[in-house]
Amino acid sequence: MKNCALAFWLMITAFSPAYARHFTQSDLAYLSQIGDATASIDGKWLVWEQATDDPHIKGTQHVLWRLDLANSGSEPEKMAFLDDSAPSAPAFSADGMLYFLSERPSAMPTIFRMSMDDTKPTAVLASEGLAGFRISPRGDAVLVWARRRPHTRFLDDKTGIVQANGGARVFDQLPIRHWNQWEDGNRSQLFLLPLHDGQATGPGCAVAPTLVGDVPSQPSGGKEETAWGADGKTIYFSLRAAGPIEPLSTNTDIYAASADCANEPIDLTAANAAADQWPAVSPDGRWLAWLATSRPGYADDRRVVWLRDLATGKAHPLTQAWDRSPDAILWSPDSTTLYATANDTLDHPVFSIDVADEVVRRLTTAGHLALIAVEPDGSLILKKDGLVEPPNLWRRSARGKLTRLTNANAAKLAGVEWPQVLRFKFAGAGGDEVSGIVLRPPGLAPGKKAPVVLIVHGGPQSSLGDIWYPRWPLNPALYAEHGYGVVSVDFHGSTGYGQAFTDSVNRNWGGKPLEDLQLGLATAIERFTFLDGDNACAVGASYGGYMMNWIEGHWPGRFNCIVQHDGIFDERGMTYETDELAQDHWDFGNRPYYVDPVEYERWNPVNAVAQWRTPQLVITGEKDFRSPTGQAVAAFTALQERSIPSRLLVFPDEGHYEARAVDSIQWYDEVFKWLDEWTSKAATGAQSTQSTP
Repeated sequence: MKNCALAFWLMITAFSPAYARHFTQSDLAYLSQIGDATASIDGKWLVWEQATDDPHIKGTQHVLWRLDLANSGSEPEKMAFLDDSAPSAPAFSADGMLYFLSERPSAMPTIFRMSMDDTKPTAVLASEGLAGFRISPRGDAVLVWARRRPHTRFLDDKTGIVQANGGARVFDQLPIRHWNQWEDGNRSQLFLLPLHDGQATGPGCAVAPTLVGDVPSQPSGGKEETAWGADGKTIYFSLRAAGPIEPLSTNTDIYAASADCANEPIDLTAANAAADQWPAVSPDGRWLAWLATSRPGYADDRRVVWLRDLATGKAHPLTQAWDRSPDAILWSPDSTTLYATANDTLDHPVFSIDVADEVVRRLTTAGHLALIAVEPDGSLILKKDGLVEPPNLWRRSARGKLTRLTNANAAKLAGVEWPQVLRFKFAGAGGDEVSGIVLRPPGLAPGKKAPVVLIVHGGPQSSLGDIWYPRWPLNPALYAEHGYGVVSVDFHGSTGYGQAFTDSVNRNWGGKPLEDLQLGLATAIERFTFLDGDNACAVGASYGGYMMNWIEGHWPGRFNCIVQHDGIFDERGMTYETDELAQDHWDFGNRPYYVDPVEYERWNPVNAVAQWRTPQLVITGEKDFRSPTGQAVAAFTALQERSIPSRLLVFPDEGHYEARAVDSIQWYDEVFKWLDEWTSKAATGAQSTQSTP
């Protein structure tokens, strides 16, 4: 009878609806990530990259998937015959051929092409350092980018690559390092090659050999910083020209170059000393659109969509009256509408911008959306995600109906019970309206209280809105799944509330933001009775890490514990060590430290160490050049000298955040261990989600 009962239970379990379970850090680390996606011009095919960290090979697997958009009953299909090529960056040409980049560890980076009926792609071009490409509208040329020595005139010039000699690095000027790498003397540069019968020919001429800078920008720029003219005769690109102190500059300009490498590129936006980025040419060839800021040195200034009539050369702003800052633009097939995305009150929706009447309309509701393509019928292909929704591809019809096209992690997430996401508003510093988010742990019994984790976002010009965080250590859902009530506040300086709100953090790093956090946490605890306000810790990374150190000295004793990841401990040291100087200067009066040390010291956490008392876990990556690891070591030293319970976690191979799955898992394991140690979490009955790789 016992065996029969067991068999019956197993059968019920196997065929019953997915049972509830907790989402863990291992789940997060090994989810498939949807990368670059592309749609054929005729609207028939959608192809995308999926990257998955494999715990068995301790590496990342890249595969391409496709979906027949013309067949409403079709399902996503893995292009398994391409797996061995490690494919990425898929792109369709005008004639419907699919191109992609192959970056196998044992082979030179190679561009391949194939028709959608083929199962064996053919090589187009292989070259050392090849990092991306764009096919011309006529299919007769390929624009590529690769790292080469400045002024290299041909892609195949082997002397154009600076090789490391294993000795000491020698520098005569900045930059010397960026994000997580030391500068090696090479720059990301554009090269052009003709295509004949699908094969790239010739040595590959440099598009801008006299300019010194990176196209795309480093470390995270991509193809959005380049564009072909509609007739294939002109190449547009954005570049920040190297200067005496390049890290102080935000002056990125839009250049136009002939597609034969015959002439020097023309700077189309030389009159603007601020940023001009992300060129996009209308399908009819009439307009060049781009995004521009107006204040030199301010990386987070409001971006405005500009239009240039390519026939007359006249340019004008299109969205001057719209108090949001778009971060991507895409043309409609009929050239009458631009689609854009921008942060907007905890969301990152899609907007339409009418070129003729300049009217901006919001097209999507909650969540984080990214633009992929516009179909011939006006439907939009989008990537959509949210706080409790890993990314998938969706279609928005011309009438506004959203339909999910993929479910990339359905099997891996089967049975997960997600936390409840709640939004709230309150009167913050100066009486301004401030927004926040609370997550209720799944399975929390009625009447029970959950310990609180206050999560502080980075930037500070950023937002902890309704967005999925795939690896960054502030995935709010994971904290809630571990049993914590999560509170986050979009304090003064956050984006999506108008430029004045974003600007308000300038010269006020520890003022209004701290007041907002204090008022927001108090409001959340009062409004959401499941939050145990007397049992709380705080977590922050980057600027959020700065705020953890600031809280230590200016809100002492409020929290049971603190977790500080790659934060700022001493602003004096930070401003001389960080890789990008412009933002740090701007936020402290747009002057260097030696000109106005009082301004920097006003908001310097190191000056209040005598008031520190809260147990703190300090985390850093030794390859973090944005907030260098010495800041973490100094904070840990201060804690130890004051005999404050503290722990230092150092990742030798990571930068500003944990990129490797195994490190991400260890990050959360250590953080949850610390939080659990300093809260009475056991009293809530919340489950532990400790994981091992």
